[in-house]
Amino acid sequence: MGPSGIRSSSQRRPRSARVPSHQSPPPPPRISPPPPHAQQSSATRSTFARRLSRFPTPPPPPHPRRRFEKLRYVELKHGRIAMLAFLGHAAAAGAHLPGKLAGDLAFADMPKTGFAALAATPPLGLLQMFLFVGFLELKVCKDVTGTGEFPGDFRNGVDNGAWDSFTPQQKLEKRSKELNNGRAAMMGILGLMVHENLAGPAYVANEYFGLPAPF
Repeated sequence: MGPSGIRSSSQRRPRSARVPSHQSPPPPPRISPPPPHAQQSSATRSTFARRLSRFPTPPPPPHPRRRFEKLRYVELKHGRIAMLAFLGHAAAAGAHLPGKLAGDLAFADMPKTGFAALAATPPLGLLQMFLFVGFLELKVCKDVTGTGEFPGDFRNGVDNGAWDSFTPQQKLEKRSKELNNGRAAMMGILGLMVHENLAGPAYVANEYFGLPAPF
């Protein structure tokens, strides 16, 4: 700045270059179209997305605790059925009810093995067993009231106080015994069914130890 306070031409700020009004702005950069393979992949993804949207959304996976309790309930239930089946197989091999089953067919004339006795049962007898088991499945052997203390608790409010008299440790011990006995019974009834279908004696242990087996 000079002594008179006026800036010299060398000290003036440069002005921005102005575009003459008769010149148009530069065109935007040209974008080349995507290659053909990219267009095909995009179309393929869109088609796949439309097809996928037609299917219903799968439900969320069950909670691990609820799934464990369901599997434990199924295992316990099968174990109870197997214990009854093994007991019935062994009891029917040596004892029969008095009287007649149907018509001229007496209980004493029924075969003593499981599959043979089932095949000799009249159709009405099979229907009776089916209806009775269905009644137990739908009305008795389930947690009807929703007050079960653990999976497989089918007391449904009918309790004489015997279960509540046990300590938590005793309850856990009894439940473990029932579960283990059910597992053993499932293997036991499966072994009887296999040996019976092999055209041999169902109770092979009796012959192995030389014990008499009247069945």
